[in-house]
Amino acid sequence: MTDLPEELIPLKRFHGHLGPYVVIGYRMGKLARARFEGKMTAVVFTGKHPPMSCLIDGVQMTTGCTLGKNNIHVRDGHLPVVHFIDSTRTLEVRLVDSERERIDRIMTKHNEEHLSIEILNADEKDIFWVTEVGSGLPERLVKLK
Repeated sequence: MTDLPEELIPLKRFHGHLGPYVVIGYRMGKLARARFEGKMTAVVFTGKHPPMSCLIDGVQMTTGCTLGKNNIHVRDGHLPVVHFIDSTRTLEVRLVDSERERIDRIMTKHNEEHLSIEILNADEKDIFWVTEVGSGLPERLVKLK
């Protein structure tokens, strides 16, 4: 068991365990919340199968977008990609391919908390591609649905 940073303890409690994809969703949601202060909707392209779908809980935890309020939508795609949409803009946050490949290659039950802490501490530019667009979804975003 790894000593967890304080901010991850509520996330682990909410999700039931702590793995890389829930922390990725947590970081994505924090990033979106820093840009969008008001109401937003999230569209998550992970599908509903773990471990990638764990990303959904991280997004819910940090954005207030929840399944109960119907302001988070899950689409099939098996992609670590989220679109955050407010009244005027869309923010696409995507896990870089090399990080996804690394996680999927080395993650085990024994190292998932260690990987989670690495992801929490990673520089945003090293793990995410972030694209912000004006109103309306550009063609490349629509195709992910």
